Formats: sequence, structure tokens, C-alpha cells
Amino acid sequence: MTQPSGAQPPEYPSSSTPPPTYPTAGPAPGPPQYPSTGAQPSPPGPVHPGPTPAVPSQYAAGPAMPAEGHPHHISTERRRAYLSSHQRGVDATAVGSLLLYVPNFLCSLLVIGLASLVFGGLGLLVVLAWLISGLLVFHRPTESAIARHFLHLRYPTAQERQRLEPVWREVTARAGVDARTYELWVEDSDDLNAVAAAGHIVGVTRFAMNELPNGELAAVMAHELGHHVGGHTWSSLLGYWYALPGRVAWRVFRVIGRALFKVSKSFSCFGVGFLLLVFGSVALTTISSLYGLPLLILALPYALAAVSRRAELRADRHAAGLGFAPMLAGVLDKLHRSDQQRTAAAQALNRSVPLKESPLSRLLSSHPDHYTRLHHLQPYLQPYAPQQPPR
Repeated sequence: MTQPSGAQPPEYPSSSTPPPTYPTAGPAPGPPQYPSTGAQPSPPGPVHPGPTPAVPSQYAAGPAMPAEGHPHHISTERRRAYLSSHQRGVDATAVGSLLLYVPNFLCSLLVIGLASLVFGGLGLLVVLAWLISGLLVFHRPTESAIARHFLHLRYPTAQERQRLEPVWREVTARAGVDARTYELWVEDSDDLNAVAAAGHIVGVTRFAMNELPNGELAAVMAHELGHHVGGHTWSSLLGYWYALPGRVAWRVFRVIGRALFKVSKSFSCFGVGFLLLVFGSVALTTISSLYGLPLLILALPYALAAVSRRAELRADRHAAGLGFAPMLAGVLDKLHRSDQQRTAAAQALNRSVPLKESPLSRLLSSHPDHYTRLHHLQPYLQPYAPQQPPR
């Protein structure tokens, strides 16, 4: 009688001597299990965790980021992101930038108003069209044109997206910002740099993308995101756009003035004096009719540079608040060393004569110096500093 499958073996009658036991055949040994990235190790046997060996650069698809053992490497694994109800705003630096552009805006309005007289009855429509044109700052196709033709950016390739998007996803997840709101662009440059432009553009250089550890790349992106959420990018671009007609008119005025001055030299001092009298009377009439606002334009470049430096510090604070303070300090150190190398190269070309920066050029700088930025990062670097042993 055939024993059914799965039935218990027959029991032996009990006796003083137990029946012999026979070893049963175990399962056939399978192929050895090799650990792979993200796979669970197969028991039995001890598990020895260790870093995943890096792929040699000559076999990689492109220039690889620094290895995971770098102290500024961060995890970019997917996790649940909690979006903030307040995605972006307007901080004090953005408001200050807009207010500082008011004199330029009024001068541009005057220029547009004078130019609209050429169109007769349609002049009012010309002025209204210029006023509404500022909305193009938030128009996606216009932003793309600005990024491509003025900032010399391009869309990233598929391989570049594989490097940028996980880092960008980690940055926006920490900030509670929807990553899809912004567009990632790449600049073909060997300099360490990044840019936030218009309302939705975040661009990084090829050097920053390929050479920085992903933590430092995240710090750079978080800095640019700080410009966006603070309203720095659209406010500065909007102010620049509305100041453009006045700037163009000023350049034309300077060219005409230089040409007339050269012509007046042929008429000796009388011609020069007459020209100065004409230009002086026009300038005095303009200043008095606009209540002295044109005089403020002379100081505006210095005030705008000061606001720009404050915006950079606020963007640094935003990146540091997301936990990227040590990484951002590392990026600033790289930038500082790069500037020192450029200065040394310039001094070598200048027969080792030290190059001194004038006070006016420092006042016109749009970025704070290295030590100022590190000084403002110190409160965020304290938790990462090694603890001093008790004495």
C-alpha cells in the first residue's frame, strides 16, 4: 500500500533500546549568494557590512561624483515629503530692492512717455503695454529664453538628470517645497557657480555637478532655492526690466555728449563753455522737475549692491537652516581658494606687484567676502563642531 504524500512515518514499537536514527538529506546547495546594492543578505552566515566599491571612472557613464565615503556625502533615498503651505514669499531684501528701483522706474516711465509721443493717439497704449510687460518675468517660455540666450544655460541630459534630481529632491523635501515648481538647468562651465533666475530657474555649472560631493551640491542648490523662496530673483529681474529704458536713454545721452564735446573742442573754449551751459541747464531742469530724484540714481548702484550682499547672506542662512551649513562652508572654502589662485596668477602677470581692491569696488560688490559669509554661518556650524573634552 502506497503511503500518501505528506504522511507521517510509521511508529516503531517501544523497547528498551531506541531505534536508530538516520540522517536525512538536506536541501541541495544552491549557487552562492552575492550581496547587491539594496538587496537583503541571504542567511545563514555573518553579515559584514562595508562600503560599496566605487566604479572606476573609465567605466562610468560620465564623470562620477566623489565617493560615498566623503564627509559631505548625504543620503538621497526617496522618503515622504511634507510640503509647506507657504511655498515662497517676499522678505525684506526683496522689498528693499524694489524700493531702490523706484527712481529708475520713474526715469524709465519718463523716457517711455516721451517716446510714446511719436505714436500720437496710440501713445497711451504704448505706456500701458510697457507697464504690463513686467508680467513676462513669470512667463515660462520667456524664462527659458532668458536662461538660454542671456545666462547661457541648457537643459540637462538624461545622465545629468540622474545626478541632479535626487539631490534636488532631497533639498526641496527638507524645505517643504514642491520640486516640480522649479526647472533645473546646466551651464557648460568649469567654474564653481550656480544661479537662480526669473521665477523658476535653478542652474548649476558642469563643474559643480560633476566635481562636488552631493552634500555640497545640495548646499549650492539650497542656497539658490533660498533666493527663490525669498523673492530675490523675481524682484531684482523686475526692477532691472523697468529700469532698462532709463539706462538705455542714459547711455545714448552719454554717447551724444561725448560726440558733442569732441566737436566743441574745435571751437575753442567758447564752444566747450556753451555746451556745458546747455547740458547744465537741461540737467538742472530735469532735477528740479523730478524733485531731485535723478540725484538718487548716482547712489543707487551702491545701495543695490548692499541689498544684494544682504540677499546672499539670507540665502546662506536658508541653506544652513536646512542642515547644509558644513557643506556650504566647504563650498565657500573652495571658492576662496579659487579666488586666491586667480589673484596669485594676476600678480604673476603684474610682475608680483600686489593687487589692491579699491574701497569703491568693494562697495559695488554683489557678494560678501569669504570671511563675512563664514562669520554668519558660525551659529549653524556650532552643533557640528567637535566637543571639547572637560578639563
